[in-house]
Amino acid sequence: MNSKRSWFVFAVAAVAYVSAVLERSTLGVAGVSAAERFDASAAVLSSLAVVQLIVYAALQIPNGILIDRIGPKALVVAGTAIMVVGQLTLAFSTDIGPAILGRVLVGAGDSAIFISVIRLVNSWFSGRIVPQLSQWMGNLGAIGQILSAVPFAIVLHSAGWSVAFTSAASVALLAFILSLIVLSDRPAGVAAIETPTLAAVLKRLGPTLRRPGTQLGFWSHFVTQSSGTVFALFWGFPFMVSALGYSPTLASGLLVVIVVVGLISGPILGLLTARFPMRRSNLVLGIVVMLGVVWTAVLVWPGTPPLWLIVLLVVAMGAGGPGSLIGFDFARTFNPPQTLGSANGVVNVGGFTASFVMLFLIGVILDALHSAGWSANLYDVSAFRVAFAVQYVVIGIGVLFLLNARRRARLQLEEDEGISVGPLWVALSAAWTRKRT
Repeated sequence: MNSKRSWFVFAVAAVAYVSAVLERSTLGVAGVSAAERFDASAAVLSSLAVVQLIVYAALQIPNGILIDRIGPKALVVAGTAIMVVGQLTLAFSTDIGPAILGRVLVGAGDSAIFISVIRLVNSWFSGRIVPQLSQWMGNLGAIGQILSAVPFAIVLHSAGWSVAFTSAASVALLAFILSLIVLSDRPAGVAAIETPTLAAVLKRLGPTLRRPGTQLGFWSHFVTQSSGTVFALFWGFPFMVSALGYSPTLASGLLVVIVVVGLISGPILGLLTARFPMRRSNLVLGIVVMLGVVWTAVLVWPGTPPLWLIVLLVVAMGAGGPGSLIGFDFARTFNPPQTLGSANGVVNVGGFTASFVMLFLIGVILDALHSAGWSANLYDVSAFRVAFAVQYVVIGIGVLFLLNARRRARLQLEEDEGISVGPLWVALSAAWTRKRT
């Protein structure tokens, strides 16, 4: 454990995750090009991203079961191969139907990657470094967004749709080859856990779903990851280019800012998670409050929001991605190792469920407002204000469920281990009193 070989496995797993994020986010900078290529409405175009996320979310628990059953390497290898096929299908599609099929395949392949690499981190490393490495894995994977926002966007606008998506598929092909050759489910000296029967794995799923800690992880992922995903995966680029009038280069650069902020904030959140494990939910809620404040400023700003405020928005969303990884730390600490794959799958459903709901609703609202004559064009600033407000409803519901799950998780922690976690203000007051005395 924690050997040189462990770091080699970590590196290849990160390459696989980088490829997954690249394939997932290519559509984020191709939204305007997709509108021209497929000549479709906002709701139909959003379905390209929505079906991808629906498939991704729907396969999380089955993939988690498969990880517990056959191990993470097989899923990484299969997932990267499926993404290659999906991107090539999209690359040569001229109609919306085959394009949707391509995104379905991308979503299916992508769905296997992250929870598999997180399982590899837990198998190859031990100790307090694990939550930090989980953060690093998420942050390194986000480099895929940089690849989609800069080189992919350049190829898209210079060489065209088919060449760009074929190039993206080649990255997944490289990840497939490396994963097949290098990855292993566990260190050589570690005895393999007896492979459970499918019936046994399914029997464990019920208790995993019912654990308050698993639910707390789900809702933590739900409320922190979704806003940035909706923006980066599809609607951010049309909003900045068509509604705000930014150049494609500037819009791509702002999407890169989301990744850079994640790379900076991720390790910090990882250290805070390891240092204050009883206050992880407060970190999650703090991120939600920050996102809510900045989004409110953007949506109520009279006229066109200034560039500095949009920069502030993408910075806030950049912290949301690493914040969602705290959900996997809840899964790790509240579930036994033999069910960790399933638990991680449950958690990973959270943010993507919120994302595809908001992605689709934003498209529907934009179409409805345009049809009703509310906005002069489909991607109008005033229309986006109304459409983006759907986040308050979806994420607000998530926060209520998070608070309920946290209360029950703390009760269980007190019953099982005798650890009582009081309100944050009480802990801060006690710390201040100790400092003064």
